[in-house]
Amino acid sequence: MTLLPAFCSGEPAPSDLFFVFHDDRMLTKQSEGRIEIPCRSEIEKLSLKNINHLGTVRGNSCFAAEAEQACEAEGRSFHTLRSLFGQLDETLFSIAGRAFQIIHWERTSQFCGRCGNHTELKEDERARVCTHCGLIVYPHISPAIIVAVTRGGEILLANSRRFHATLFSVLAGFVEPGETLEQAVEREVKEEVGIEVRNIRYFGSQPWPFPNSLMLAFTAEYAGGHIRIDEGEISEAHWFRTDNLPLLPKTGAIARQLIDWFLESQA
Repeated sequence: MTLLPAFCSGEPAPSDLFFVFHDDRMLTKQSEGRIEIPCRSEIEKLSLKNINHLGTVRGNSCFAAEAEQACEAEGRSFHTLRSLFGQLDETLFSIAGRAFQIIHWERTSQFCGRCGNHTELKEDERARVCTHCGLIVYPHISPAIIVAVTRGGEILLANSRRFHATLFSVLAGFVEPGETLEQAVEREVKEEVGIEVRNIRYFGSQPWPFPNSLMLAFTAEYAGGHIRIDEGEISEAHWFRTDNLPLLPKTGAIARQLIDWFLESQA
């Protein structure tokens, strides 16, 4: 996908893709058994607001927008973004995540957090500016670390209280003000399971639009201590070998990429 500045949108063409949300659900269409994104000509009757240009993909411009009403039709319906993970084309899901984050920012930035007056879109960049005090508000991105902790031929996996009862994954948590990413890794592991880690290495990143996270992935090695879970966050945590893995996150999530990296390292 080629991303362009917000002000380089122009007038949408009939073939341009529209990522349309109502509340927290996105409009999709069924085409030959596939879930796809509708184009402008297919949603002409919808009343739209907060239209934002996202960039171009496969020769078509992409726009985020909100629908005034959740109007569904044959072959066209609204779905939560989470339910589309693994079903929608990977590139389109990435753009859908970007669209959702921008729409969420639009909804939550209508008024200035400093003086309370109304904000309006800034013409030369993706930002909103207060009409009274001039405060500029950019889209909010919340960095979070996610880490695969290994101990020889074992990987540490935990069942979060937010997960399905049998799903286990690697540890994750938000970065706090004033922390380095490495400090955040050390703190989150210590807080959630009570152990120390070393040799923290960067792995990769993934935008996670629920609603505005950026997941920064790391690997780390066990350095000491015994598992003592934070019962407010974690139901259980254990060391797993490659031959006794529990139910894992879906393919495509960076959590699963970290686990697959461990599996490949043990092959």
